[in-house]
Amino acid sequence: MSDQKPVPYDSTKSLAFLAGLIKRIRLVWNLFWDSRVPMWTKLVVPGSLLYLISPVDFVPDVVLGLGQLDDLSVILLGLALFVKLCPPEVVQAYLDRFEYGHLDDDEFVVETDYAEIAPDYPNQLEARNTDDDDGDGPTPQSMDED
Repeated sequence: MSDQKPVPYDSTKSLAFLAGLIKRIRLVWNLFWDSRVPMWTKLVVPGSLLYLISPVDFVPDVVLGLGQLDDLSVILLGLALFVKLCPPEVVQAYLDRFEYGHLDDDEFVVETDYAEIAPDYPNQLEARNTDDDDGDGPTPQSMDED
């Protein structure tokens, strides 16, 4: 007999696959209704779905399992082709929205004040710490003496 241990089931892989599939379906749905995507590109989606109800199949549905797998693969390839044919900047905009939430152009503006740090700031800090005679904190030298 072999000393092989059973491989434990990793549910995180199946959940990651399911999350990726849902994200891809949302992407296709949003791209399909976006006006920036050309109409000829949108025809890929109904064309691949039309194959599902078409009586002409690569593998007949009579062959149990393979016929349905054939339909599923044509639909998935059609959806992948649709995303590939869409303008890349539109696809990226939706992927960013899914990842980071709804982004407006105003959200990229960061308003803050900047202070310029002098090039010799570390030397000034060291000099200030060594001249600290007012008793409000230990100096680096006094910490070394302990």
